[in-house]
Amino acid sequence: MCEREGMTHLPALTPAYLDIPSEATLSATAPDHPPRFLLLYGSLRDRSYSRLLVEEADRLLRRFGAETRIYDPRGLPQPDDADPAHPKVAELRAASLWSEGHVWCSPERHGAMTGIFKTQIDWLPLESGGVRPTQGRTLAVMQVNAGSQSFNTINQLRVLGRWMRMITIPNQSSVAKAFNEFDDEGRMKPSPYYDRLVDVMEELVKFTLLTRGRADYLVDRYSERKAEDRHPAAASLADAAGEAGAAS
Repeated sequence: MCEREGMTHLPALTPAYLDIPSEATLSATAPDHPPRFLLLYGSLRDRSYSRLLVEEADRLLRRFGAETRIYDPRGLPQPDDADPAHPKVAELRAASLWSEGHVWCSPERHGAMTGIFKTQIDWLPLESGGVRPTQGRTLAVMQVNAGSQSFNTINQLRVLGRWMRMITIPNQSSVAKAFNEFDDEGRMKPSPYYDRLVDVMEELVKFTLLTRGRADYLVDRYSERKAEDRHPAAASLADAAGEAGAAS
């Protein structure tokens, strides 16, 4: 066996479960509805700066033509302290399934995200009835700070996003001394922080438009196909692409 043949010899591989990525398998038709986003925040205060930042993000997403839902965490029980059929839990899970992308924003408290925010994520299962409520969805992460700028919480949110199998965009927003950044009506003042928020929401929409309709394929894994004894998702996507090409 020559050296080059040895480099491509893969005795540990099971070829039946292998997918060879190609442009054809990524050419699925995008949905015909506007991109859909679920926005989560992490404080129950009457003047919650994470909620105010999420509301500004919501306005921008709708300006970009998206459909949005802001989830109100009031009344959401602690994980394992209620049945998943609880109305607030069911509302959260349904909104995640409806969405194609998420926006997460938490205050930083004791150097970490709040329990209010983490509770929302803990109620979103990795898998439920063969469906993963967050897998393949895009994600933008943000935080608000009472003092100087920090990135502890958004770094934690990135870890959570990876664990929930989401596609987290590169840009992010951390707003220092958030109490100075909103007016009496709760609107964000013009500032570099606001400009960064626009950047983040613009990027989120772009990534969502690129990935929706093919998100399941993007996160489809060889190891799971092998464990579940199923062939690559690429086959069905390739067939769909071929049919679309024949019809055009």
